[in-house]
Amino acid sequence: MTDAPGVGYDLVVVGTSWGGLAALKTLVGALPASFRMAVTLVQHRHKDSDHVLRALLQECAHLIVCEVEDKMPLEEGHIYVAPPDYHTLIEPGHFALSTEAPVRFSRPSIDVTFNSAADAYGHRVVGVVLTGANQDGASGLERISELGGLAIIQDPKTAESPTMPAAAQQAVPRARVMSLQRIGEYLATLPSGNPERVDA
Repeated sequence: MTDAPGVGYDLVVVGTSWGGLAALKTLVGALPASFRMAVTLVQHRHKDSDHVLRALLQECAHLIVCEVEDKMPLEEGHIYVAPPDYHTLIEPGHFALSTEAPVRFSRPSIDVTFNSAADAYGHRVVGVVLTGANQDGASGLERISELGGLAIIQDPKTAESPTMPAAAQQAVPRARVMSLQRIGEYLATLPSGNPERVDA
């Protein structure tokens, strides 16, 4: 897949599970204060988890980090963390939270977020799959790619748990595969649009 000249990406969606905290710290720390896309992070965690993930990521980030609330608007230059025990869906211009059944034993589900992002933003989405111990995210990343979005996968050889990125690589063989350290730097080079607009 090649980047089309002049295309602006509005939204980055990132999925991870086992080993995700360290990976997310590296990723968000590499995004400069001038980064304009909205970033949504889906990390598998226990339903009784507190809000410490947001605080830990804010310590590393140059952007504002928020935990998603229902109907919260998408704003450029913000990092959004999916809350525990809810599916986080992305609709044009805002989020929606769902308590539907877990998918692949997970709520939040990476696939649910990725699929909704693809349906809402189409070719203006960047999907990123990082370290993880199951196959969540593979079909969602495939959906993003099918609708013209950009698919990025952490090189499984650099992942604390390679199962998730390896499954994504199998599902989306044309995805860009790169080291964790390179992903944030690469995202910062992409042309950005405006996640607050609602036209597809």
